[in-house]
Amino acid sequence: MKILITGAAGFMGSHLFDYLSENHTVIGVDNYSIGTYKHKNIKKIDLYKEPKRVEKLIKRFKPEVVFHLAAWAHEGLSQFCPLRITNNNYDAYMNVLVPAIKHGVRRIVCCSSMSVYGDHKPPFTERMKRNPKDIYAVSKTAMEEATEILSKVHGFEYVIVRPHNVYGPRQNLADPYRNVVAIFINCLLRGKPFYIYGDGEQRRSFSYIDDVTPYLAKCAFENVSGEIINIGPLEDYTINELSKEVLRAYGSDLKPIYMEDRPLEVKHAFELNDKAQRLLGYKTKTTFREGIEKMVGWAKKEGAQNPKYLDELELEAKNTPKTWKEKLI
Repeated sequence: MKILITGAAGFMGSHLFDYLSENHTVIGVDNYSIGTYKHKNIKKIDLYKEPKRVEKLIKRFKPEVVFHLAAWAHEGLSQFCPLRITNNNYDAYMNVLVPAIKHGVRRIVCCSSMSVYGDHKPPFTERMKRNPKDIYAVSKTAMEEATEILSKVHGFEYVIVRPHNVYGPRQNLADPYRNVVAIFINCLLRGKPFYIYGDGEQRRSFSYIDDVTPYLAKCAFENVSGEIINIGPLEDYTINELSKEVLRAYGSDLKPIYMEDRPLEVKHAFELNDKAQRLLGYKTKTTFREGIEKMVGWAKKEGAQNPKYLDELELEAKNTPKTWKEKLI
């Protein structure tokens, strides 16, 4: 099968690219603003700024399936950079979706986010109405709804996937704005304590990358057209529990530093995965402890990374996290 993956140089995209390339003809697209994975079949194209190049590639390659994983998945940052987040999520997606439909794509697999559930009472199920509470979630909600609308009009198949806090090797250790597991580990690599927002009792599910990639790939082939599917484990943990596990795996006695809550951060976010089990055969194979140990081992080999802050935020405010304003991470 001919498959196009956007965000193919990034964390989740690169794992999916390698997985599918074993048996299919796969081309990737990435602007390398975040991702770093290199491969001759990954083209450097900016989905937002270069829509004509995107269409030219799609017209030439004619993918049967498009996996859209390209994203600026910065939920907390989105209140302070709403244009960047919207441009690199919704606008970039439409620049892929429209030419894909135009040139005969059979199925779109849209990688969305658990953020669309907002502050519903967890565990989240796919039956819940979208309830975005931040700009990033608004962009993901718009992506999902645009996909559903255009599918009704133009007749292509789609699957919407909502992964939950995916972590593991190849995750960007240098990003100070997102990916709590990577941020914690990179602080320790640099000999610094890490920061916890609020009381640390926020609850999340954490999905190890090897437990996500095969089931994400299945969305191209299984009889799941028109479905929205949570992918991730049932188990959930507090950020305090994550902190203890990372410190244990790393072998550090540093203590976390507690900061004020981030604005509009949802307190508890975890899901049910019975639909993924039923439709995709999902099974969690990597325990939370095993996954953290594997990622710590990989990160130690990679070495400490200097955090890459934006030159400026689009909107500053009194409640901008101090860790960002003062570049503490």
